[in-house]
Amino acid sequence: MDGSATVEHYKAAMLLSGVGDAMGYKNGQWEFNYSGPAIHKELKKLGGLKTIQVKLPNWPVSDDTVLHLATAEGLATGKEGEELLHEVAARYKEGMKDMAGRAPGNTTQMGVSKLKPGKQGGYRVPYSSRGGGCGAAMRAMCIGLRYPTPDQLSSLVAVAVETGRMTHHHPTGYLGAVASAVFAAYAVQRRPIVTWGHGLISEACPVAKSFVQDQGFAVEENMKEWSYFCDKWQGYLDLRGISDGVGPVIWPTPYGPAERDEAYKSFSFLGWGGSSGHDAPMIALDALLGAGSDWEELMSRATFHGGDSDSTAVIACCCWGLLHGLQDVPENNYSNLEYRDRLERCGEQLYALSH
Repeated sequence: MDGSATVEHYKAAMLLSGVGDAMGYKNGQWEFNYSGPAIHKELKKLGGLKTIQVKLPNWPVSDDTVLHLATAEGLATGKEGEELLHEVAARYKEGMKDMAGRAPGNTTQMGVSKLKPGKQGGYRVPYSSRGGGCGAAMRAMCIGLRYPTPDQLSSLVAVAVETGRMTHHHPTGYLGAVASAVFAAYAVQRRPIVTWGHGLISEACPVAKSFVQDQGFAVEENMKEWSYFCDKWQGYLDLRGISDGVGPVIWPTPYGPAERDEAYKSFSFLGWGGSSGHDAPMIALDALLGAGSDWEELMSRATFHGGDSDSTAVIACCCWGLLHGLQDVPENNYSNLEYRDRLERCGEQLYALSH
């Protein structure tokens, strides 16, 4: 890990999040391939990670990056409070015009269709019992880049909850956004990765609960379903031996692609690892804990698996970029990435706003 986070780390975070997304998606072929070993076999046939040129038309970014950009470009305006939320809502509606071939989720499409930016309360949609998917988590990392310091936790949480529940108004959904955002902030803070999960459930989630209660919007429905996210995370931290934020991490042996597929399924809600708000950041964290500074190992764990691979990768690769920059990442993995300029510009703007 490099010293303190620089503008180059911010740019790398945004850029590599897009790389992870494009590789995990592989034009829809790998996001919806349910076998990690099969994906690894295909990767080997392509010449391995180091040889892949991530560029159009074969490696477009998915809906994850389009909407992460929408969040980031909204934050980059410097707006705050309700003005920011209307801005982000408008950008989500605009982002939905750029979804051809990008496989947007049904919950996201439905939520965005209900947004009415510019009208009073127009950034809010009704509570949904089906809003627990990963669509909020996959687009929230940049919130941690905008509000990276410990004393900004309440701002980070407020923006993550409100932008998250623009489409995923269910605690399992928008707490995923809180997780992605707070993990990015922890990466900027250089907190040891082993502490991140403990920080999420002992620091960020209580702030989120108070915020939701204070807002007075669908409080009863949210509180009724609140515990699932925290319970699943506590179970994961216990499994890895890091519930105290200290470790050492307990890993199963062996823990290759086939074993990881089974583990990721066990974390999930309905058997597709990473497709929910709780387990997309969970798999990302699992990959970050196991990979250290090794880009290939990170990609193997976070991207090339049988679950919702682009959504786990977009989170993990963003945090990894904040920690390690572009070190040891083959240039052809990122040099011609779709929307590279926009992603790097967001990194620069968010760094300037937060430092």
